[in-house]
Parts: sequence; structure tokens; C-alpha cells
Amino acid sequence: MSEVLPVRYRSPDEDSARWVGFPFRDGDIVISTRSKTGTTWIQMICALLVFQTAELPAPLGQLSPWLDWLVTPRDDVYAALAAQNHRRFIKTHTPLDGIPLDRHAIYIVAARHPLDMAVSLYHQGDNLDRERIRRLTGQPEPAGPAPVRPPLREWLLAWIDWDGRPQDQLDSLPGVLWHLSDAWARRGESNIALVHYDDLSNDLGGEMRRVAALLGISVADTTGPSWSMPPGSSRCEPTPNSSPLMRPVFSKTAPGSFAGDPRAPAVNFSPAPSTRAIAPARSSWDRRIC
Repeated sequence: MSEVLPVRYRSPDEDSARWVGFPFRDGDIVISTRSKTGTTWIQMICALLVFQTAELPAPLGQLSPWLDWLVTPRDDVYAALAAQNHRRFIKTHTPLDGIPLDRHAIYIVAARHPLDMAVSLYHQGDNLDRERIRRLTGQPEPAGPAPVRPPLREWLLAWIDWDGRPQDQLDSLPGVLWHLSDAWARRGESNIALVHYDDLSNDLGGEMRRVAALLGISVADTTGPSWSMPPGSSRCEPTPNSSPLMRPVFSKTAPGSFAGDPRAPAVNFSPAPSTRAIAPARSSWDRRIC
């Protein structure tokens, strides 16, 4: 385990300090992604590679728990992971500088164009049962009614223009770029793997084989029936109604892709200079980022 104490990232429903003291095993896989950049997709790919079948032994959320989520007590998450006999693959939305970096573990970081990610995040907000999340995480009662969220275009322009500290809002544009630039700076380390959402979309089989090789897992083929993604898992969005914290029905008219959403507004994607300075050096991985 790294001797450097990780940066602590906190939000109303997450706390990266829950990673401190986590007992890693040889071969552990840590999936470190920003929200709506392919988290569930990467989790499912890891599940298919680990179990070598689409007939998974338990729901994906149980097989790959979100370690820093405050909804489930830390000791319960640790106990569930300790009881797993298979190769473990653990979800987090914490950047790599907020996680203990163990040389025996593999860390996968996914990138996605920020506008696609932001539009998907905006639509997801309509589906979250925030009242239940508030109760489960022990947040205080709100002082008044929740503020009315602005229309997508207004919200998106504000999201692009916000230029505060990345650590204060990890789902902001500076936060997204911080997460990715930190991973890019570590790209030479043998246990850091970088994946891009577009590559998964364009060549899923090829990317699954590449991830398998990075994880040291042998697979003969990733195109046969045994590799078929379960319904709702072929993209990063979870199966409808799979989470008790999502509202009963997902919107069927709210695609997650900025370019593919007919309601997506025309915006000038011109981040503040302080935000653009966070972006990693131009590369084949981040060429679609900023």
C-alpha cells in the first residue's frame, strides 16, 4: 500500500476516507470513474471476464460494491468484500490520488467526452430518489424546498463556466478533467489502465479483449453467446429499476449522448482557461475530452 496518505474527497453521499485501511488482495480490480462515464459498463465487462459467463451469480451491485458510498456502512462493505471468493472488482468515483495505490491491484479509469457525460448526468438527476438517499446517508432535513433546476441549456452553460476547485465538485468540468489528468499522469505505471467510452462503443469486443489482457485473463473469444451483455448492460446506464434509489421508471426520451440527443442545445464549449489548464496533454486517449 502507498505510504502517501490519499487526498480525502467528500460529498453528501460519498467519503473517500473509507478506502484508508482497506485490505487489498493480489489481483483486486478498482474501477475509478466519474459519474456517467461508463462505470456500470466497465463493471459488467469485469464481471464477464472474471466469471467467464453472462450468467452472473449475484446482482452486479453486490458483486462490485461502491466502497465509498455512505448508503452502506463501511464495515458492511468490507465484510461483503472479505466474503467474496472470486477476483474482486470494486467501484469508486474517487480519483486515483484519493485511493491507496496498492502494487498488487489493477486500477481502471474511463474517459468520456464531458458534454456527453454532463447531459447524461443532468438526465440522471431526474431519476434519483433524493429523499431516500438523504435518509440513508443521514443528511439533515432541508431547510426549505429544493431549488428548481434550470433547463438543460442553462444548466449546461453554467456547468461549462464553473471554474472553482476541482476537489470541491468532482462532477463539475474541472472535477472531471482533474480525475482524468491525474490518471493520465500515471499512465506509465503497469497497474493503471485507461479506457475510453467511445472505444467501447465502436469496438466492444476488441476493448474487452484489451481489458482482459491488462487484467491477465485469458479469453478465446468475446463475441459468442456466452459473452452477450445482459439486457440493459450493453451501455453504461444500469438496467431500469435495478437500483432502489432510482425512481420507478427511467425516462425513455432522455438519451445520454450530447450529440445524439435531439433536445441538446447548441452551446459554445469553451471552458475557462483555468479549467482547460487541468486537462491532460493531448493524446489518443483524451483527444475527445477537451
